[in-house]
Amino acid sequence: MLFIFRHYFAHSCSKLSLFSIKDPTFNKITCLNILYYHSHVYPFSYSSRKLCSWPQIYYPSNSRPLLAQTQFVNFYCSSAPTWLRGPPSRSLRKRMNRRARAASKPVLDESRFQRAVTQLPPRFTPEELRDVMTSENDPLVCLELFNWASKQHRFRHDVSTYHVAIQRLGEAKMYEEMDHIVNQVLAVPSIGSEALFNSMIYYFTEARKLTRAVMIYKHMLNSRKLDCRPSIKTYNILFAALLSRRNNSYINHMYMDTIRSLFKQMVDNGIEPDIFSLNTMIKGYVLSLHVNDALRVFHQMGVVYQCQPNSFSYDYLIHGLCAQGRTKNAKEIYDKMKCKAFIPSSKSYNSLVNSLALGGEVDEAVKFMWEMNENRRTIDFITFRTVIDEVCRQTSVKDAIGLLKELQNKDIIDGLTHSKLLCELEDDVHNLNVRNRYRFHAAWTLIYVGVAKKYLVFHGNER
Repeated sequence: MLFIFRHYFAHSCSKLSLFSIKDPTFNKITCLNILYYHSHVYPFSYSSRKLCSWPQIYYPSNSRPLLAQTQFVNFYCSSAPTWLRGPPSRSLRKRMNRRARAASKPVLDESRFQRAVTQLPPRFTPEELRDVMTSENDPLVCLELFNWASKQHRFRHDVSTYHVAIQRLGEAKMYEEMDHIVNQVLAVPSIGSEALFNSMIYYFTEARKLTRAVMIYKHMLNSRKLDCRPSIKTYNILFAALLSRRNNSYINHMYMDTIRSLFKQMVDNGIEPDIFSLNTMIKGYVLSLHVNDALRVFHQMGVVYQCQPNSFSYDYLIHGLCAQGRTKNAKEIYDKMKCKAFIPSSKSYNSLVNSLALGGEVDEAVKFMWEMNENRRTIDFITFRTVIDEVCRQTSVKDAIGLLKELQNKDIIDGLTHSKLLCELEDDVHNLNVRNRYRFHAAWTLIYVGVAKKYLVFHGNER
């Protein structure tokens, strides 16, 4: 049976006829594209399998005969011409990823598994199985040992064996196999502990399965066993997962509502937040551009919550305030940090120096930059460039060159960085001269226009 599909599209010097022919050998449809390009025909397949050759190919009756040689080219193979290749479709990418995952799965070492089985006595206990699973480094052997023990007569897993199996599979990133064991734990209400559920939540958050982690958290809330209820460690794992890998302020704003609800639920359940929880709230508010809420939590530390701020608390606030241009408040937080003998991080120092320089306080920015060097904090290239540009713009080019030379003499910057900064300074000076020249011409133009207007008004009144 012959299916003929014809499709034409406008392309420079190209014309495409698309039809398909049923393969009697493999009983499948293989798509052939006949591309007329400079009297050459390139039938190519969208399938990743190799094309089969047919003794005769039937073309439409109204099509021209093939004048050139026919070459079969796989659409995604490396031998295809550059102009003929294209990005794989979404379904093809999924199939390729699925095959890659299937090919990368480890193979069970039968000898190692049998050796582990021989270490167990005839009527072994869960504690003895846990010890053998703990000593086994291969996660696939550990999983096979767990499944083999489940089929033994009169043996029941306990919390310890479940915990070891989940830890081994989670460390090996075998999340699908770990999910099956988690379902077994959730099916038995009498089995569970806080440490076991915390491990489940942690490895699900590592796999970015936040919905699954929240489900385990709700299971802990509804548990009748007091030793399975969420603790401060449970909330800290969830806080860290919701804030990690998020650099978009809008996404942080959306996740901050969830973090705020979790924090309120933690406090309502009578769990006292620790320094990690409070710093997570401060960091979350800063990343979501709610700096005033971060300041509120900061001032509640030591008053409402029995926990004093550490260096991370100050660093988050300094960076958030500088990002919003609130340099005065950032300097106040810096003074409080200095009174407690804390040294800001490189990120906080760089934010403070950039904010001071852009705010016009060049002398303060230079002073903090020398202080960074004394405290052995890394000064990034953007900070160097911002300070030198502002010195050049607000004072003079001579001062900027002198500062750059002083930085090189004190071995704060290397030769490559010095060359880059010098090139940037030359470009800024050139742009500044162009702007000044434009302003000069514009000012004289306005003067000429004003004089002309006055002349016309004066002579018009005389007439």
